Amino acid sequence: MKKHYLALGALLAVVAPVFAQAQEVTLRLSHWVPEGIAPASKGIAPWAKDVEEASDGRIAIQIFPAQQLGKAPDHYDMARQGIVDLAWVNPGYTAGKFPIYALTEVPFMVSDSVRGAKAIHEWYAENGAAQEMDDVKVCFIHPHGPGTLHSKVKITKPEEIKGKNIRPAHATMARFVSLLGGGPVQIPAPEVREALARGTAEAVTFPWGSMYDFKLTDEVPQHLDMPFYMSAQVMVMNKDSYDGLSDENKAVIDEHCTPEWSSKVAQGWLDDDMAARDKLIAADDQTLNVPTDEEIAAWREAAAPLMDEWRKNVTDAGGDADAILDAYTKALDANDTRY
Repeated sequence: MKKHYLALGALLAVVAPVFAQAQEVTLRLSHWVPEGIAPASKGIAPWAKDVEEASDGRIAIQIFPAQQLGKAPDHYDMARQGIVDLAWVNPGYTAGKFPIYALTEVPFMVSDSVRGAKAIHEWYAENGAAQEMDDVKVCFIHPHGPGTLHSKVKITKPEEIKGKNIRPAHATMARFVSLLGGGPVQIPAPEVREALARGTAEAVTFPWGSMYDFKLTDEVPQHLDMPFYMSAQVMVMNKDSYDGLSDENKAVIDEHCTPEWSSKVAQGWLDDDMAARDKLIAADDQTLNVPTDEEIAAWREAAAPLMDEWRKNVTDAGGDADAILDAYTKALDANDTRY
């Protein structure tokens, strides 16, 4: 009998390390885009898979796409309240809640989304996250390639926005549309096709890939060929979920919540956006309209009041707008992505 106990003990000594490597925690990650499109398949999913692999299986991430657990504008609060462990958030869907971060929404500032992702992460970690997102852990910044205006009719000049209903990407673009005399139709991305089909909206500010992701080419075949705006989503984590991890698992999460990872996550989306743009160029039923230098200058001039408004909002919230803007432009310059 003693030999049997010794044999069992030897077996446990071999098996125990295997059990120690077994899954320790499952994190629920929620986002609001369909599972197969670029933001999910080429950004969020690879990041989650790498977390799992880096943890040797101790961390599992269960992904809930397409607003299964809540509407797109609710995702920040879903993470903050612990409804989910991780949430992919568009800060621009909640106007006024993140006045510092709204600087990333001001058009004509960022030329490249991959380098821009790193620059924005570096800047926001030092100049805004502790003030605006202190009740969650910021993991990565996930912009698409600089997006543009897609419309039912040709638009190359700011004055051509007047009188048109346009679905803006975020609150800042909504104000831009209003500033130009248009009517902003503020709905989440998954609802855009229906709005265009019904005539509720006549144009949309979207990344290039979204034309195919959301099957919009029949509705808006005219495309303004310029880097018109940026929308940078943020992956955030519930603080209790993070605090409840072992030190070893916290280290894995920390290693995946860096400016470098923001660039990695953004790369797949950019590749998809540029491939979609090439596809639109080749399509006989799609038209890319290249603005003249004078028209580009007119767009920039028309957008100037947005920066004035951003400064006021940050100042009213108690921030030093000049210092924050200076830090932002320096981060863009340091990463060679200032437009």
